[in-house]
Amino acid sequence: MDQKNKDLEKFLNFLSGKSKKAAPSEGDSGDNVVKMSKKGPKNPKKYISLAVTLTVIFALVITLLTNIYIVKESEYAVVRQFGEVVKFEREPGLNMKIPFIQSVTKLPKNQMTYEISEEEINTKDKKRIIIDNYAVWRITDPKLLISNAGTIEKVESRMEEFIYSVIRSELGRINYTEIINDEDSSRGSINDQVTERVNELLSNDNYGIEVVDVRIRRIDLPTENEQSVFTNMISDRESIAQKYLSEGDAQKRRIEAQTDQHVQEMLAKASKEAALIQAEGEAEAAKIYNKSFSQDPEFYSLYRTLESYKKTVGEDTVIILPATSPYANILSGYIK
Repeated sequence: MDQKNKDLEKFLNFLSGKSKKAAPSEGDSGDNVVKMSKKGPKNPKKYISLAVTLTVIFALVITLLTNIYIVKESEYAVVRQFGEVVKFEREPGLNMKIPFIQSVTKLPKNQMTYEISEEEINTKDKKRIIIDNYAVWRITDPKLLISNAGTIEKVESRMEEFIYSVIRSELGRINYTEIINDEDSSRGSINDQVTERVNELLSNDNYGIEVVDVRIRRIDLPTENEQSVFTNMISDRESIAQKYLSEGDAQKRRIEAQTDQHVQEMLAKASKEAALIQAEGEAEAAKIYNKSFSQDPEFYSLYRTLESYKKTVGEDTVIILPATSPYANILSGYIK
């Protein structure tokens, strides 16, 4: 048992580098020492070399993987070396950068929407209004953006400054009522003018972006001015409504007068035509009567007398005639 403990202690000393040649102790023979040295562990330098090799290979693999970058279809990849842009990738695919020297910044290709902060401006007629708008923009040159702006946040900040400056200038030349009234407003052309002017300013500073559209989403009034403006708007609308009512009433009277005149003209014309027709009828009837009665004058005389009785004799009529009057004879039924 003691021998085993001694052998174990020698083995541990050998591993720790403290192994020394020692004289064989009592009871130990030379053969036993030789056999112990042959059965000791192998050289550990081989394991150390293998571990170093594996570590180097692993480090190289990690370095290789961390310096490979993928460019997607919806983005640009800008490669910088010591802060300076050396290249940028437009096409999607797998690319490689130099380790520890180059860095990659990804920028979006698609159009982006930027919500612009609400700002207060003055119109031409000195009215204060609050403008809420937004911009749709995209990157056209990633190299210029990184070189002159650095980041998307900074270029958006510059874009917002330009938009606010241009909108303040454009709306400052228009009256408040023209801005809020869709019938009189040129808001569509204002948006186009603002977009065009902002693009000119961005192009002059070479920021590598383009504003696709600038839109005014909402126009509000400061709280302290709302009631007075609403009162003025109500008064203006009431005056416009009264104007429309007056014009409508005048138009109504004009149409009624024209209609009455037309009716009177039609009635007069109809009465004239009726009188002419009636006269022609009476003339024709007279001809027929004359022709008929000329065949027997005595009968015609009797007929006319009888017709006169219808008009002159009634229930309470009193007629005083001589007895020898022919008119009285016929009335009393005496006919020769």
